[in-house]
Amino acid sequence: MKRIALIALLLLMLPAGAGATATAKSFTSLIYDPGKLKPIDSTLKIAPGDKAPDFTLRSVKGDTVTLSSYRHKQNVVISFVPAAWTPVCSDQWPGYNIAKTFFTKHDAVLLGITVDNIPTLHAWTQQMGELWFDVLSDFWPHGAVAESYGVLRSDGTSERALIFIDREGMINSVHISDINIRPSLETVVAGLENLDKGR
Repeated sequence: MKRIALIALLLLMLPAGAGATATAKSFTSLIYDPGKLKPIDSTLKIAPGDKAPDFTLRSVKGDTVTLSSYRHKQNVVISFVPAAWTPVCSDQWPGYNIAKTFFTKHDAVLLGITVDNIPTLHAWTQQMGELWFDVLSDFWPHGAVAESYGVLRSDGTSERALIFIDREGMINSVHISDINIRPSLETVVAGLENLDKGR
């Protein structure tokens, strides 16, 4: 009993917030800033009207996701981002929580893809907060899906790209952003609306 009282007394003597500071850093302090990067560093291999290259990737949720499983069912938007724990990526994906209603309105699913491994993506997404869409790892074979779309950069990361795919599995539109800048919400909405024009 005396031991418990002594521990409680020691805890009370600690400065306010000392325990939290010692055990956890804020999310922003964990972000790695790579500095200014070459805006685009790849050669696109797809174009509107092409059949979207199929893939099966592991999800942070523990299952696998296959692109062709959405064919004849839903539109798909793929969001390639360069790397976990980087500033623009850490801002971009949580922003899609705000845009979820636009995806629902256009009967579209969002698939987030990065070349990081599952443990890294797990830790990163836990820190970002809950995301409504699947986050997929293109880690092994490294960047194979990004390469098939022509968005793999020379440093092994992917471009910041949005690929809009219709219910038939065909590429509807492609938006490659300057890697240093988050795509605007207007870009996402315009891409989603364009998916419905062909119906």
